[in-house]
Amino acid sequence: MKETQLEKIEAHLAHLEKQYDELNKVVIEQGRVLARLQKENTKVSDAVQAMELERMRANNPKPPHYQ
Repeated sequence: MKETQLEKIEAHLAHLEKQYDELNKVVIEQGRVLARLQKENTKVSDAVQAMELERMRANNPKPPHYQ
């Protein structure tokens, strides 16, 4: 039996819907990963900033009259 044009379109649409769902899942997961990495990046940045501030304080002690 020969597929009609409508059956071909329906099959193609079903395939596209499946691809859409799969890609949507990937995008959602990537969004979660991105959010986690942004939080980690913020933590690392804050830690580096704190270490740099401590290094600057250690290398530049206050003059005796400020102590």
